[in-house]
Amino acid sequence: MNSIQKITQIYKNKFNNSADFVVREFIAFQNCKACAMFVDGTVDKQFLISGMMKPLQDSKKIPEGNIADFVVAELIGFVQAKKETNQDIIINTMLNGFCAIIFENTDEVVLVDSTKWIVRTPNEPPTSAVMKGPREGFVEDIMTNSILLRKRLKTPDFVYEKIVLGKYTKTQVRIAYINSIAKPSIIQQIKEKLEKINIDGIIDSHYIAEILQNRRHTIFKQIGEAEKPDIVAAKLLEGRVAILVDGSPIVLTIPYIFIEDIQNSNDYYSSSLRASILRITRLIGAVLSILLPGTYVALLMYHCDIIPIKFLVSIANSIQGIPLSPFLEVLFIVFLFEMLYEASLRMPKYLGLALSIVGALILGDTAVKAGLVSPPAVMLVALTGVMSYTIPDQSQQIAFLRLIFTIIGGTLGLYGIVIGSIILVAYMTNLGSFGTSYLTPMSPFTYKDQKDGMIKMPITDMQYRPTVIPNINPKRQGKNENSKH
Repeated sequence: MNSIQKITQIYKNKFNNSADFVVREFIAFQNCKACAMFVDGTVDKQFLISGMMKPLQDSKKIPEGNIADFVVAELIGFVQAKKETNQDIIINTMLNGFCAIIFENTDEVVLVDSTKWIVRTPNEPPTSAVMKGPREGFVEDIMTNSILLRKRLKTPDFVYEKIVLGKYTKTQVRIAYINSIAKPSIIQQIKEKLEKINIDGIIDSHYIAEILQNRRHTIFKQIGEAEKPDIVAAKLLEGRVAILVDGSPIVLTIPYIFIEDIQNSNDYYSSSLRASILRITRLIGAVLSILLPGTYVALLMYHCDIIPIKFLVSIANSIQGIPLSPFLEVLFIVFLFEMLYEASLRMPKYLGLALSIVGALILGDTAVKAGLVSPPAVMLVALTGVMSYTIPDQSQQIAFLRLIFTIIGGTLGLYGIVIGSIILVAYMTNLGSFGTSYLTPMSPFTYKDQKDGMIKMPITDMQYRPTVIPNINPKRQGKNENSKH
């Protein structure tokens, strides 16, 4: 048999003598040489000393037969422990927070779960402000996130499937779904796509989201995202599949439709009338944010005759002496606002606040007084910038479309705005993934799903799951109906 020193040297070489690979020799069973190997920072050292090494040192029992079996069964059977001989498995297990124990005169290694990662407390996520309802948010630890979902779905039908991705990161990914609701074909499609991923590392769930998209070169996202367990649990109950990625607080949901971003978790904790009004307001705000700058430019440059005379006179007085055309003026202001936005995001917190004040008050006011830009253009761009955040998860797409429609309005006028809008809606209707159209239930129009579409009906009226989300159990209130897969 190989000596302990030779075995530990093999593993040190495997870890390239890394400073955080720790080897601790000790005496077990009074006279048996042993060694503990682990990656520093991933294990609970207090447990290693008091819960594992000390019982082995103090034990007066003499192991009978296989020493690895004796240790697993008799001494540390109350924690997750197993024996292993495959070096690759042993290394991967140690990298996940296990401690490997080697005993003299045996080739078997005992792996003991001693995991202790630094985990952030589940707090209210910064991107999902909560007025009513649960305030827990996902964190960067996949086990914590799994527990948060399991706490809300206490049924054996709720299933996790594990897969490891990334050549170097070995990132754990979990596919979550409710077995009696989710459609098996959708689950199979997702698993097949994930198993084909061959990449050096998965740092965040967005890496997977890009790979799962059917259309790679589009500004519209095709995979849902959520940072709150109550939102993901509600989507799972509709038949969706969730993907949890270790190291990311963002959980992906499939399939995804556009109306998910118009809906808000607060809608389900307030009256139906209030929620319906807010949903319509969000959609109107997004549409106006996209079309207003382009329409303003088109009216001033090509269609002045349709502007009411009093309004036209007021605008003419304000733009008198402005050196730039309405088209270039709006483009300049849009560019200026985007620069200020990017700078405020990346500067330290308090400097970012000062920058916002300087940009909004000083630069804007000075530019107007200097005659570089007109007050209506500044007000319009600022208003549409605020409107884009009525649907925060689509703000990047709205900002891009606002720029495109501004260019269209400045070159083709209102005719270009109308034609561009038709093309945009047709394109979005043609988008879709995993058997679900992007604009459903509006286009194609699905009557049964309008109870939780733009208009939200009381929960008691939602007896069936959305038909646009593939599932095998359509009824969610009352006695379940038997459905064929």
